[in-house]
Formats: sequence, C-alpha cells, structure tokens
Amino acid sequence: MELFGTKLNANQDLNKGDVLIAEPFLNDPNFSRSVVLLCEHQEEGSFGLVVNKPALLSIEELSEHLHGNNEVFIGGPVEQNTLHFIHKFKDLEDAIPLRDGIYWGGNFEQLKSLNLAGQVDSTNCRFFIGYSGWSQQQLKDELVQNSWVISRIALNFLFDIAPEDLWQKTLRQMGEKYKMLSNYPTDPRLN
Repeated sequence: MELFGTKLNANQDLNKGDVLIAEPFLNDPNFSRSVVLLCEHQEEGSFGLVVNKPALLSIEELSEHLHGNNEVFIGGPVEQNTLHFIHKFKDLEDAIPLRDGIYWGGNFEQLKSLNLAGQVDSTNCRFFIGYSGWSQQQLKDELVQNSWVISRIALNFLFDIAPEDLWQKTLRQMGEKYKMLSNYPTDPRLN
C-alpha cells in the first residue's frame, strides 16, 4: 500500500488520528466507501468512527439535552446505542487529542453547556451513534488484505467536505494512483 508515494505495510505503526479509507471493492456493507477516523489504536485493538455515513437523524432526536441542526453519523456497526463525538474544543475537559486540533469525546456536561450557548455546530462538532472496532490483530490483517488505504490528511478536512463527497475527495488528495481509485464505479457491472 502506498501513501503519498511512500510504501506502507501492515507492520507500520498506525496512530490515533490516522484515517482509514475503504478500498472501492470492499464488500462489507458497513464500510462500503467509508472514511474512518482512528480514535484509538493499541495492541489490544482499535476504535474508530465512520465520518461519512449520515444516520438521517438530528441530534435532538437522540438527546433531549442537545439542540441545533447537527447531523448524526453512523460511527460503525458496534454498539449503536452509544453516542460519540469529535470536535475542535481544545478546552473541553477529558477530551482526547487526536491531531490537527481535533479531539474525541470529553466532558458531556460541558459540551451541553457549549451547545446551549449556541457554540456547537457541524463546523466544530460531529456526533456518531455506534463505533467501528477491531480486535487484536484484526485491523492489521485487514491492512494486509488491502481493505484499507491509510491517510494522514489534515483532519480539518473531515469537517470541511460534505459527507457524501468525503471518500472520493480524500482519495483524490492523496495523489494520482488514488485519483484513479476515487473514480472506481460503485457497481462496475453498470460501467
């Protein structure tokens, strides 16, 4: 696998804040053309959030404590009864820094206060139901099978691009080889 002309392999360290882009031929419907932000990666396993699959819900439908027009995303197929969030609030207590000024989680009471003050919107906070999880060695095996392209794009890009365009535009930013992948048809039989 290549990243910006650099050869990557499954033994290379992944880090929180890395982005996994599903190869266009990945058959798993949970991850078809998905972009996953890796929030945690350890020997025991990995945790990420699919950032480009809207859940067709508003945050108000999920929490009586949050208001606004924030869209909710399907973070993955695991525990879809849980709510997660990424954001740009550097002073939110207990938030876990990923990189590029993007954080995961934090003090929910404090986030609710920011929301009531009108400071939370889709440009600085994204909400997710469920998450994507990999057990020990599972993600490494998927990388060996070329199921994912690893990207280290600037994470603000995740907030700036419409979710439906994120998969294609992220690949295009990675260079010529990936531009070709970004144009791969959803169903090649219809091409």
